[in-house]
Amino acid sequence: MPGGRLTQQERQQIALGVADGLAYAEIARRLDRPTSTVTREVMRNGGPAAYRADLAHRATERRAHQRRKAVPRGTEARLHAHGRDPEAVREFEEAMTTNIMASGLPKMMARMLTCLYTTDAGSLTAGELVQHLGVSKASVSKAVAMLESFGLIRRERDERRRERYVVDNAALYQSMIASAQQNLELARIARGGVGVLGPDTPAGIRLENVARFMDFVAEAIVRAAEQAREVLYAKGT
Repeated sequence: MPGGRLTQQERQQIALGVADGLAYAEIARRLDRPTSTVTREVMRNGGPAAYRADLAHRATERRAHQRRKAVPRGTEARLHAHGRDPEAVREFEEAMTTNIMASGLPKMMARMLTCLYTTDAGSLTAGELVQHLGVSKASVSKAVAMLESFGLIRRERDERRRERYVVDNAALYQSMIASAQQNLELARIARGGVGVLGPDTPAGIRLENVARFMDFVAEAIVRAAEQAREVLYAKGT
């Protein structure tokens, strides 16, 4: 399987495949590349509706040049910690960010979550996030508020009274519970619609099915989260 960066010809093949409505897995198979490579390439260059091979190629060259030109202060130490390969770390972070975006989170939130999960401390201050991500304080503040509302991160004060944003076992568990609560809320709203539209109408029947489905999903999420909770606290073997 070929490695290294995508060539301009490969990007043209990706563009053709996207235009033809092919699945990323099929495009990847034709290129003999991992599906994640194609998914990441499309998602970070405008998505399927706006992907263009020439623009993607220039953007990749520009990003590579910018990385060589200047790396945010403190980032090199973080990447080189424990003998890590900086390029491999960047590739992993891009893959993880792309996957999180595919689940529905906006790019800024996905980048922040990836940054927190790949930081050994598992927590960063607003200033550190600004430095690592190269974005404004306002962008960090907005993304933090959204991630916190989803239960994906939490806040705490360190010994210097600075506010830190944390991803840990508790935050991950709580995010699953928050997801279940959102499903239950949707079920409640759907049942309200049944009363408004009529339980024997096609719309009412459809909404009742939605409510029953979301009830079942929410209960399954809570049950699975409780059963798997011990996995979060198990040490690697």
